[in-house]
Amino acid sequence: MLLSALDRFSSATKAIGIDVNPEYIERVKNRLVTQSYSHKARVFQGNFFDLDWGQTFDNLPDPVLVIGNPPWVTSSELASLNSANLPKKTNFQGLSGLDAKTGKSNFDISEWMLIHILELLEHRDATMAMLCKTSVARKVLSYTWKRNLGLRRSQLYLIDAKKVFDASVDACLLVCDVSTDERRDQVCHVYDGLSSEMHQSTFGYRNNRLIASIERYERWKHLEGDGNFYKWRSGIKHDCSKVMELEKEKHGFRNKLGELCDLEAAYIYPMLKSSDIAKESIPRPSRWMLVTQRTIGKDTTSIKYTAPKTWAYLTSHSARLDKRQSSIYKGRPRFSIFGVGAYSFSPWKVAISGLYKKLHFAVVGPHAGKPVVLDDTCYFIPCQSEKEARYLAELLNSEAAKEFFKSFIFWDAKRPITANILKRLSLVALARELGARDRIMSFLAANGYSASPHKQLVLFEWEKAIRPQGYDGRVAAHQPIGVGVASAPEV
Repeated sequence: MLLSALDRFSSATKAIGIDVNPEYIERVKNRLVTQSYSHKARVFQGNFFDLDWGQTFDNLPDPVLVIGNPPWVTSSELASLNSANLPKKTNFQGLSGLDAKTGKSNFDISEWMLIHILELLEHRDATMAMLCKTSVARKVLSYTWKRNLGLRRSQLYLIDAKKVFDASVDACLLVCDVSTDERRDQVCHVYDGLSSEMHQSTFGYRNNRLIASIERYERWKHLEGDGNFYKWRSGIKHDCSKVMELEKEKHGFRNKLGELCDLEAAYIYPMLKSSDIAKESIPRPSRWMLVTQRTIGKDTTSIKYTAPKTWAYLTSHSARLDKRQSSIYKGRPRFSIFGVGAYSFSPWKVAISGLYKKLHFAVVGPHAGKPVVLDDTCYFIPCQSEKEARYLAELLNSEAAKEFFKSFIFWDAKRPITANILKRLSLVALARELGARDRIMSFLAANGYSASPHKQLVLFEWEKAIRPQGYDGRVAAHQPIGVGVASAPEV
């Protein structure tokens, strides 16, 4: 990279090459000797996390070009290898509460590195061009846009990583121009390849959030709202499928260890996973889940007395359950699970897979006389009746809803669909868009949002008041209605 850059940018007056591998440094030094520009370059071995990058950049004249290929590895992967080559542990992403303890706190090392470089270059005339995962590129841009760092222009050039690097990952060349002037551009043009001249799409930052398609967002943002009566939930998290997930047989349940188990029915529920929900056909459970709690943090020792065979089973597999590594289980009752509540046991649900690259909302009903539970790769809205579930699924599977969601979804992400994306859609605004306002209002009333005649009257009058003038059953595309009916002061 260093030699190619010096070949290409012949007017460069100074160049520095740094790598943690001393063998690479020696190779470059040997090649530099034969080059006419060898007097411009200084090459040395160094660790990114120990180097004083501020001083390094101070010694370079503007404009500065920073190029590289940082490691494509996450902090948790390095930790599993007992590597100490990590940045100092800080909550640089600004996560709060549970997010800082769970998977969201895991980050790519290159993410931290690129953010660090851009922060140091903020008040310089500079360009950073880095090979990285596309997911890392988006996180870096989101971080800098959120903090309004001095990015003047951003471009992302897609690379066929399988062909070029034999790596099964979505990769790109991220190019960021930093400037000292006041111009700030919070969009990024995406190109098909390094030689492409016309961009294929544009993502950016609007209203404090990352937008996958600026064009779609501008068209459908009137469906956004943060005051939904219907709340998206995630499925149950247990982190021990070999013990907690079972198949029903004639003489009992068989776990993934191949053991046939005699268990009481009280804590066993039919379950569905992402692969089941993603099917277009009506999902039917083929597995069962051992659900040890009905609410988070509930004492589990009562199982010993109400279901002694189940308690004995859990105890016999305590070694596996007790060594679950997620910090969410620390300080909790033994054999705890997570993502469980009264909503988990609702008779009907509208569910979607978070892992599959498709927008399909499935109706899930009871099975074998029990409510069906979902695993933690799924998201759902709890419903009290089949009619309600089918109506909501019809709304969510509409083209309007899909176009709205597509404005936020990056399909190459590890989990493209998340609760944060799903909850951005106001179902009341969507129902109004589709001319079905009265029907959703009737379901809301049936679900307890008519605790008093006064509150119900306020609900309808406030909803009526926010409609655009000349309302004809559809929200005007230009009208920025944040339908959180619940945000009305009276309600």
